[in-house]
Amino acid sequence: MAPDKDQLRQRKITTSLRNSDNDDNIATQDRVTTLKGIRPNEVVIHGVIYDIQDFDHPGGESIHMFGGNDVTVHYEMIHSYHTIKHLEKLKRVGTIPDYANEYKFDSDFSKELKREVFKIVRRGKEFGTTGYFFRAIFYISLFFALQFLWVTQGTSLSLAIAYGVAHALIGLNVQHDANHGAASKKTWINDLLGWGADFIGGCKFLWMEKHWTHHVFTNHPEKDPDGIGAEPFLLFNDYGVNSAKRKAFHAYQGFYMILVVSAYWLSSVFCFGEVYRLQDSGAGAVGFTFPNPWVANKGKYALGMRIIYHITNLWIPLYHDFSLATVGHIYIMGVAGSLTLGMLFTLSHNFENVERNPTASMKTVGEAACWYKSQVETSSTYGGAIAGALTGGLNFQVEHHLFPRMSSAWYPSIAPKVREICQKHGVRYVYYPYVWQNMISTVKYTHAIGN
Repeated sequence: MAPDKDQLRQRKITTSLRNSDNDDNIATQDRVTTLKGIRPNEVVIHGVIYDIQDFDHPGGESIHMFGGNDVTVHYEMIHSYHTIKHLEKLKRVGTIPDYANEYKFDSDFSKELKREVFKIVRRGKEFGTTGYFFRAIFYISLFFALQFLWVTQGTSLSLAIAYGVAHALIGLNVQHDANHGAASKKTWINDLLGWGADFIGGCKFLWMEKHWTHHVFTNHPEKDPDGIGAEPFLLFNDYGVNSAKRKAFHAYQGFYMILVVSAYWLSSVFCFGEVYRLQDSGAGAVGFTFPNPWVANKGKYALGMRIIYHITNLWIPLYHDFSLATVGHIYIMGVAGSLTLGMLFTLSHNFENVERNPTASMKTVGEAACWYKSQVETSSTYGGAIAGALTGGLNFQVEHHLFPRMSSAWYPSIAPKVREICQKHGVRYVYYPYVWQNMISTVKYTHAIGN
């Protein structure tokens, strides 16, 4: 169920969406219902209900993951240059008469941004470059070489650190692009590389459920699962001094944040039940559930991959040397990966003067917020091409959140134009020349939020 399904503001469905007299793909009589009435094989886009059960999606089967939900923002985010004509390929079965969205996608800023960026990266060419695949193959080779040593020669402190960082490099440089559908135009390549999430102790399906929801609602105080994911230990949302969520220990969260982030691997790798059900708790906490057959069918594969991960990374080392030293090395491996991944993701949307309530205009004056503007002002970019090669382009968080289905290899090329257009339209673009500057700002922000 999508968030606040019964609390959406009323508006009329546009004439262009209602004009169905000559469209064979539209049902002869639309079903009129509420968002609670959406079936598992249906999605809502701009107040229109579409049946996707038999739709052969050019971007792959992942479209079925979000069956049963309002995917208006997802659709606009992924298909940034689509028009209403593209939706005519879908089977229309109904409407939501009292529908509105907190975001708009047709501002002057968004139009110029897309027009100028697609002059640099032509439509249909925004996928992985030769350089991207060289980088991916290098990090995959490094990972499996270290895994071979981990399994055959036993653990050590230095290997644990190196292998943990290699986990993070797969997460940053391989599975991330793939599970955004950005590595290749060929869906089987994205699907294959996307399993990298499972090889490092995660789950590609749970990652997509949560991460795509995060992208859609970045820093939205009620709908971004990453914004509340570390609660009650860490607060990233500014709840106000009288909020019940505030505790005395939050005054020190700037100091202990690193300890919470280091536990990311532990919180992920042992959640067998969540992996089998494939219902991400973070996405569920903000109102997105995935009660459809496509998701349910993937549970056995996800569980199998998790078992393989445990055998390879925990059971075999302990079989060779069942000792506290081995347990300690396994834990250090997890911490090394957690800190590398976790801290880089944390600083991306938590820094001084970041926008924490991007849709406030909808609540105060009833005006939808520009989604593209909100993505810029809730994200930060640091460094340049070298940092991009190490982080899978995720140092270019502004560019990534504007164009999440564009390969990270292109972000250094479009960043100057993005900054130029932001300056022209008065949109605040946050850039740090070095990652440590972004990190300091994140620590200061986290401390301020807790006090």
